[in-house]
Amino acid sequence: MQALAPSTPANLRALVRPAPPPSRMARAVRCSFRSDAVYFPNCVGHCRADWQSSCAILSSKVLSLEQPAEKSGGGADHVAAVNGHRAAVDLNLVPIETKDSPAPLVPAPVPSVPAPQQPKPLSISDLSPAPLHGSLLRVAYQGVPGAYSEAAAGKAYPKCEAVPCDQFEAAFQAVELWIADRAVLPVENSLGGSIHRNYDLLLRHRLHIVGEVQMPVHHCILALPGSRLERLSRVISHPQALSQCEHTITRLAPQATREAVDDTAGAAEYIATNRLPDTAAIASARAAGLYGLEVLADGVQDDCGNVTRFLMLAREPIIPRTDRPFKTSIVFAHNGGEGTGVLFKVLSAFAFRNISLTKIESRPHRNRPIRLVDDANVGTAKHFEYMFYIDFEASMAEVRAQNALAEVQEYTSFLRVLGSYPMDMTPWSPPPPTSGGDSD
Repeated sequence: MQALAPSTPANLRALVRPAPPPSRMARAVRCSFRSDAVYFPNCVGHCRADWQSSCAILSSKVLSLEQPAEKSGGGADHVAAVNGHRAAVDLNLVPIETKDSPAPLVPAPVPSVPAPQQPKPLSISDLSPAPLHGSLLRVAYQGVPGAYSEAAAGKAYPKCEAVPCDQFEAAFQAVELWIADRAVLPVENSLGGSIHRNYDLLLRHRLHIVGEVQMPVHHCILALPGSRLERLSRVISHPQALSQCEHTITRLAPQATREAVDDTAGAAEYIATNRLPDTAAIASARAAGLYGLEVLADGVQDDCGNVTRFLMLAREPIIPRTDRPFKTSIVFAHNGGEGTGVLFKVLSAFAFRNISLTKIESRPHRNRPIRLVDDANVGTAKHFEYMFYIDFEASMAEVRAQNALAEVQEYTSFLRVLGSYPMDMTPWSPPPPTSGGDSD
């Protein structure tokens, strides 16, 4: 390709802005067009001005070729003029066929490509899963394999990977440190009452309650194969299990002493590891299969309606809903400056809005265990300070629950929502009473 003639008309030079000096170009933001001199084969010139001229020539050349050949007086070799200047360049263009020429070949239509499917927006069900939604989650629990907490984790999150922890606090820390995704821990039993340790840990840690699950407890007396109830000298288990089977143990093995250990399945593991023929454990039937023990007595709980309630804990809360029964757990501290009847006022905030309370638990206020009250006539009185835990049947998405907590906050010095979560509505019926029969 030939370059433009040196004698470029003045009107063409006026349209082309000269390139900025190198000092100014260095400070500019670089883009797709390169203003420095680069040689392009079959192109016009080496700078921006030549590039603009080449584009103008190309546009004029195309327009001129679209005219009839007899009017243009030329053919494909005709060179267009730019602003009155005839440029002697060869752009190697293919001429457009006229009406006297054979019809050009029309390319086959390109099949349309369907537009990519847009991602589906998240729905409220995605953000607030059901309590039985577990899939490939790591769930921490206290105890060893075979513990009732492991069974509760499997019920709360089917197909989960259960992570055993030696202590309750270790399960809290496992979730906080991202070692586990959830934790399932017991908080109360229908016979033994509340598990105070976990209530204290709920206040100490910043995990959120995202669900609950209730598990019927079915205790068994386990021992090494060949052991007999009348030859037992010791029965070991968790303190709650020992208290739940106290009368049955007294009837079946009155000579055996009771000894408390950390958990039920751990007691079975201890007997199997140390090969103790005169010691029995109170644990589940699954623990007997895991550790090779024999079930000496089945269903030894004093009350067949023995149920333990477990809480499901996570790092983030779930979004409350109103399309299913929800429960909300809170903890608050008494405000001494509000005078007498503060607890009554707090409970009235729920009663006036027809909100049912399912549990109320008091625990000592560790930061302020005692409050002194001065009275000139009576003397100095010492009042114990408590933290109150309350469960009520309402979702935080309901206006009545929000208004109730707004009123409660006026009477308390501390208020925290531990979680608003779906209630466990799994139908359950107590098993038929068993006699805790002896084995042969």
